[in-house]
Amino acid sequence: MPKVLVSDKLSPTAVQIFKDNGVEVDYLPDLGKDKEKFLEAIGQYDGLAIRSASKVTEKIIAAATNLKVIGRAGIGVDNVDIPAATKKGIIVMNTPFGNSITTAEHAIAMMFALARQLPEADASTRASKWEKNRFMGVEVTNKTLGLIGAGNIGSIVADRAVGLRMKVIAFDPFLTPERAQTLGVEKVELDDLLARADFITLHTPLIDATRNILNAENLAKTKKGVRILNCARGGLIDEEALYNALKSGHVAGAALDVFLVEPAENNPLFDLPNVICTPHLGASTTEAQENVALQVAEQISAYLMTGEITNALNFPSISAEEAPIITPWVKLSEALGSFAGQLTETGIKGISIEFEGTPAGLNVKPMIAAAINGVLKPSLGDINMVSAPQIAKDRGITVETTTRDQQGAYEGYVRLTITTERQTRAVAGTIFANGKSRIIQVKDINMEAELSPSMLYVTNEDKPGHIGRLGTLLGKLGINIANFNLGRADVGGDAIALVSIDGTLTEEQLGEIAALEGVKQAKAVRF
Repeated sequence: MPKVLVSDKLSPTAVQIFKDNGVEVDYLPDLGKDKEKFLEAIGQYDGLAIRSASKVTEKIIAAATNLKVIGRAGIGVDNVDIPAATKKGIIVMNTPFGNSITTAEHAIAMMFALARQLPEADASTRASKWEKNRFMGVEVTNKTLGLIGAGNIGSIVADRAVGLRMKVIAFDPFLTPERAQTLGVEKVELDDLLARADFITLHTPLIDATRNILNAENLAKTKKGVRILNCARGGLIDEEALYNALKSGHVAGAALDVFLVEPAENNPLFDLPNVICTPHLGASTTEAQENVALQVAEQISAYLMTGEITNALNFPSISAEEAPIITPWVKLSEALGSFAGQLTETGIKGISIEFEGTPAGLNVKPMIAAAINGVLKPSLGDINMVSAPQIAKDRGITVETTTRDQQGAYEGYVRLTITTERQTRAVAGTIFANGKSRIIQVKDINMEAELSPSMLYVTNEDKPGHIGRLGTLLGKLGINIANFNLGRADVGGDAIALVSIDGTLTEEQLGEIAALEGVKQAKAVRF
């Protein structure tokens, strides 16, 4: 009988789920806070169920000699060393959708509190001041709500706001026009949202593309008197810039549940009367805590008893027998998706995946999930191979797959095509005998390029001298070329350069490359 440790506070019902599934369970809710006792005990368990208090470090994982699965009741896994767990073959799971409604409701509650100055009015009344004229609020009806991020939580906020008779506009590169219509929102660009919104609410992961998305420059573009909400992630707003905008009166108020540094202590924003702060309460309801606890208990039990993998962050659903054969194709599929996703800047309407030859005869589901994950991860960040297909479905992105026997020169290949609002982009790859992934076609242009951690993708006019100028500029910028791969459609038409480089390119360096004569697009791509 497998044995599970619950080292954080979890619902008694969740503990019972383990027992009902034939899993032995030790419920020690304070053990995760005691590093030494946690380290001493972990070696005897097959599964570990946690919340945020238990820190599953590399040292803990090294001592977990029998551990097969870690389940986090909730979405955030910052307290788990996932690379260390992966290296040791431990599955790491979370419950990404269990607290969506709760977080969305908290954002709506914060919006009302901000609109009517409820915390300040409450404090004033308790102090027997009765300052009725001081707390003049605003209605939310007929106001414009700007939604930055229209994923799972954002779409629930949109639904609630539409019910409040608000006009909802949304900025999300992955929001299709069809999905926007279904949600009853207007899809806009960020600058348009900033200029029009009376309230702005953020519901996006914290990745490079969204870090400080509301910085000083963007806050200056907002309507005077805008009110800002953040129940998503600290770091989406430049807190110093927000402080200045609040002090000047350009931003009328802010309601924040998350902060750059948590626990938040002595934050200058706390001193401002037009700021409402809560201690990361987005998921803190009885229902949400119960939901994620029950989900994680079911997921861990299913894995330990049947091998079923759900919401895994570090492993696709692959059996032990097929793993050696299918894993290289899974990695290729994810790389192709990542390549295409990093080059895509507009909303995705559809993804088409073709499997020919060798991969067509395998279990294509993990490859499909990996490809979708690769496409979406550059913009969404906090997703995995299991949740990616559902997220694509929720966003109205159609996914089509085709399998067929070998027809061309390669024993097998995968071709991925992304359809956006403006264009269709295709990329194909294969696995060579050495097990390494190769890109063999981009935009119907044949080429052969081995994937490397850092690459430069350039589309240019096929004219003499371009390659020389590009190589010279890279040398001038101090960028070492590891490999240079070229392809073109027709003489004088479009050509492609896919360059493996050492190090990474800055935005300034990319700007110089893009400014070269004949260059149509220049992108840094990382794997």
